[in-house]
Amino acid sequence: MAFKPNYNQQRAERDRAKEQKKKEKLLRQEEEVARRKGQLDDEANGGETSADEPRDDNDGSGDITTGPASGDTPPDRS
Repeated sequence: MAFKPNYNQQRAERDRAKEQKKKEKLLRQEEEVARRKGQLDDEANGGETSADEPRDDNDGSGDITTGPASGDTPPDRS
């Protein structure tokens, strides 16, 4: 004798398949956007930097000082 159809189980399986398909499509679209953005960046830069662009002349230490030094204290305003 055949089993009685379980509509809730079938519906859950369809919903899972739909969600999986949506996730795959979203991932594919995000990869395409990243690929296109990468191509646009390359085209905008021409593949390399030109001599007309300003050059960053820092020493690579990443040390940027702005504002008061860490040892300074604000003046006492009492």
